[in-house]
Amino acid sequence: MMAAESRSELQVPAAEIERRYAMLRARMAEERLDAILVCGSQYAGFEGAVRYLSGFEIVHRYVYVLLPLEGDPILVFPNEARWIGDKKKPWVKKHYWADLPGQWLRDYGHAKSWKRVGVQGMSYVMPVRDYSMLEGASFVLVPFDAVFDRARAVKSAWELEAIRRGLEIIFEGFWALVRAYEPGKTEAEIMAPAVERFFARGAGPRMMNIILSGEHGEAEASFKVPGDRRVAPDDLLLYSLEIGGLEGYWVEFSRPLIRGSLSARTAEMAAVYPEALEAARQRMKDGEPIADVHRAAADVFARRGFGLGHLSGHSIGLTMLERPAIGAKDRSILRENMVFSFHPQVVDQDGKVCLYTQDMYRVGKSEGECLTPIPWKLYRGDERPES
Repeated sequence: MMAAESRSELQVPAAEIERRYAMLRARMAEERLDAILVCGSQYAGFEGAVRYLSGFEIVHRYVYVLLPLEGDPILVFPNEARWIGDKKKPWVKKHYWADLPGQWLRDYGHAKSWKRVGVQGMSYVMPVRDYSMLEGASFVLVPFDAVFDRARAVKSAWELEAIRRGLEIIFEGFWALVRAYEPGKTEAEIMAPAVERFFARGAGPRMMNIILSGEHGEAEASFKVPGDRRVAPDDLLLYSLEIGGLEGYWVEFSRPLIRGSLSARTAEMAAVYPEALEAARQRMKDGEPIADVHRAAADVFARRGFGLGHLSGHSIGLTMLERPAIGAKDRSILRENMVFSFHPQVVDQDGKVCLYTQDMYRVGKSEGECLTPIPWKLYRGDERPES
């Protein structure tokens, strides 16, 4: 793949905005909610829900979108964020600034005589100072994270196009990383050209690029930030590339790099990887229980004595981690055009050595579509993209 030319951001069409609001309001009616409060933070991966409902791109601090069951949505900012972020960009035009947004929201809901308000982001995103003000409000706060994520899990044609554009960027960065890979460099120096391409193509701060690495043909099972450790030929490098494209949709990708040889146990993991990935892909179809996708891959590895580390995948969109998760305990049913990052981390019996990959998949009618055209194999650094 040659370096792609710069492309402008896709504008969210009015029909897509109305689809989102109608979909969420239907869920609100089912839950007997008067409104939902959607929280967003500048912390990477936690900003997307606000952009999904308003078009506002968080640059710093945090923001809320208040979507009532009836009436216009509102963006609510802390006063200290008045000069941060492009306020002309969002399609939501009602903006309020407050010294304590929680107090403003409490008073606003009281004036509207609301009884039940759903909150997306109450567990991880909402600042304590606001929650403490809302805790004694005249209305009840109802957790809404799972309902919100499952409502937006099926992607529209517009969203699928935005995801594919994000993948173009991440693949360009991956090939820059491959070209930079050379024993003797540090892990950070190898990663740097990829990050340069990501930023140049509009990812901005929406990145979380980390690594699994180790010596003697093995990778330790804990993620790290690429640093100043110098790479030897037999070091196994598993860079996890995770970015949000121009439209904010997150994409993830990983392939193993090594100039020398894998250890015997890592080579055994690698030998069964293609079978496990294919078994999972075939299960990514409309109507399939999502736990069966996880089990399809896990069973392949288990027959060789290996287990899986953290969840083998998750829904992904404007938020880095969305529900449902691809795991043994989630009983969600797959629907066509859900999009997942599938990233089985295979670990040895001691949980110390691993192998890892990441690919993006679209759920199809009868089987999954892998959105990644780059083959799964060990990369040495001398490979180049097909033109």
